[in-house]
Amino acid sequence: MGPLAGVRVLEFEAIGPGPFCGMMLADMGADVLLVDRRDNPGAGLGVSREFDIMLRGRRSVMLDLKSADGIAAALLLADKADAIIEGFRPGVMERLGLGPEVMLAGNPGLVYGRMTGWGQDGPLAARAGHDINYIALAGALHGIGRAADAPVPPLNLVGDFGGGGLLLAFGIACGIIEARGSGRGQVVDAAMVDGASLLSTMFHGLIAGGYWRDERGVNVLDSGAPWYDTYRTRDGRYVAIGAIETRFYGELIERLGLAGRPLPHQYDRARWPELRALFTAAFAAKTRDEWCAVFEGSDACFAPVLTFGEARGHPQSAGRNGFVDVGGIAQPAPAPRFGRTPGEVTGAPPARGVGGREALGEWGFGPEEVERLVALGVGFAR
Repeated sequence: MGPLAGVRVLEFEAIGPGPFCGMMLADMGADVLLVDRRDNPGAGLGVSREFDIMLRGRRSVMLDLKSADGIAAALLLADKADAIIEGFRPGVMERLGLGPEVMLAGNPGLVYGRMTGWGQDGPLAARAGHDINYIALAGALHGIGRAADAPVPPLNLVGDFGGGGLLLAFGIACGIIEARGSGRGQVVDAAMVDGASLLSTMFHGLIAGGYWRDERGVNVLDSGAPWYDTYRTRDGRYVAIGAIETRFYGELIERLGLAGRPLPHQYDRARWPELRALFTAAFAAKTRDEWCAVFEGSDACFAPVLTFGEARGHPQSAGRNGFVDVGGIAQPAPAPRFGRTPGEVTGAPPARGVGGREALGEWGFGPEEVERLVALGVGFAR
């Protein structure tokens, strides 16, 4: 039903951004076949498969990629695919005999998606790393945190998912559109360091124009401004405010009970500490939920800081059906929303080899071809 219905994607087992990319495509209707590794069954996230929910909506086959037969089987599978997702270090797929030149020779229209931290070239290409390293080198990590404090890792949202998996999903979708016109596939080289840098585009312009100081915690959006920050409430919870515009800021002051007092001007940076102290004292006087009641219906750009569990039950999430239950696990619903061809989660993460035989039939492999793949080591769940 989704906008990518009819697209076939062969995904090689990986962790982090690769599975997130596969999830994005599967949520939008692509038929994503996961190649689980028989030779390294611990290659995943290290949690029970049912809780590795980024693998939702897939079917699975098992292969030994360290065997010649396994490589031959992988090439046959790739011949039927529109796109590939692989997340090995540069050169690994080539050494296995599954590099883009080989796969594109058998399937000229294939979009070969590659997910790495540093990219396929450059002096760091072969180095190990994780999200925190990529966003550090991109400059993004430096800007996250408070003045005079150490940078704060923003979970692994910026590198792995925003700058990684989401970037690769976008690249693959673009590649498929282009290939349908030209008949020619190509490599999509998605690097998390590139993606994290791309997410920082606005700040490079602000720095060049003198609107942003390349320091942490002294600017409008990085906790420097007292009216764009989080505050502790009487019950030890937190609220977030982002009243940038004058009209919204005025409403914030009104709801805080500070109207009529001789306050510093909103953009008087020298007096921001004074304003912050007033906000801190005000928010500490009520509980988080009491402040929610105070700001109900306002445009003061206020929100409670919710836990992941609380977010699932918030009326806004409920009103938009923002979470779905799959296999007994509540999880974010597919996004973005499409009016005519909505995405959907078609199933829980598959156990290794589950659904693979059915998928091969739907991909156009006849019974004899399936048996040939089985002889080459393609495995299904019993």
